[in-house]
Amino acid sequence: MPAFDKTPGWLDWCPNPSKPRFALPPGAVDAHCHVFGPGTEFPFAPERKYTPCDAGKAQLFALRDHLGFSRNVIVQATCHGVDNRAMADACRTSGGRARGVATVRRDVTDGELQLLHEAGVRGVRFNFLKRLVDFTPRDELAEIAGRIQRLGWHVVVYFEAQDLPELWSFFTALPTTVVVDHLGRPDVSKSVDGPEFALFLRLLREHPNVWTKVSCPERLSVGGPPARNGERHPYRDVVPFARRVVQEFPDRVLWGTDWPHPNLKDHMPDDGLLVDLIPEIAPTPELQQRLLVRNPVRLYWPEEL
Repeated sequence: MPAFDKTPGWLDWCPNPSKPRFALPPGAVDAHCHVFGPGTEFPFAPERKYTPCDAGKAQLFALRDHLGFSRNVIVQATCHGVDNRAMADACRTSGGRARGVATVRRDVTDGELQLLHEAGVRGVRFNFLKRLVDFTPRDELAEIAGRIQRLGWHVVVYFEAQDLPELWSFFTALPTTVVVDHLGRPDVSKSVDGPEFALFLRLLREHPNVWTKVSCPERLSVGGPPARNGERHPYRDVVPFARRVVQEFPDRVLWGTDWPHPNLKDHMPDDGLLVDLIPEIAPTPELQQRLLVRNPVRLYWPEEL
């Protein structure tokens, strides 16, 4: 038994995801996923905002194979704080099939950064969601970005759409590639042609170092969970937003499952259904190749190019 109690109401990952009908291209990368613990081996951070279920590397790699992916990019989970051991261990033991995105503080040493690099880390994540993390001064984040630049790493940012105007000058001053999580979390109840999403598109248009993940429709959709009547394409209200970005910026987009889907409140998605949504947002083989293979390899396995 784990030595912790899960957050009340916590939804565990889907134990029996369907087999996708969409055949992923060879070399496809799940470019946004996490590992939680196991808590008895990799304890959760004392300052965490939530306590999740166990969701370790064995379960992640089994899902990778079941869905048809070749590789993973494992993003440090906020429940582990700046203790990157679970993520780094998963990368090290993947046989080169996983890369990582870490969370670090200003006091991280150059030696520690080098060890993370050797484990497979290729970026750091800056989280601006107050419900998930405590505030980190921007001067500290800017200093971290400057230090990781020499390693060829990039910065991943996670924020709410309404906060983009306030964060714009900080993001555009970063010296690295910047990857925005989950389309910048747009309000998909509004028009894809509306001013809020137009601001996000302008960020991508004016700053060619900015990429984004067209991921997490289950977080963005306002239509509720998918029906249980054989529907293979839930979350359709998110599709126009993701497709717009994939078609306009095909060389700067990534896709990921977000497994094991932390902090979802109303339902736990079937990861097979999420994969089957990919042809809706990337409707041609060329766009699928860029989204799932070419772009993540450029960012995480550039030595192969």
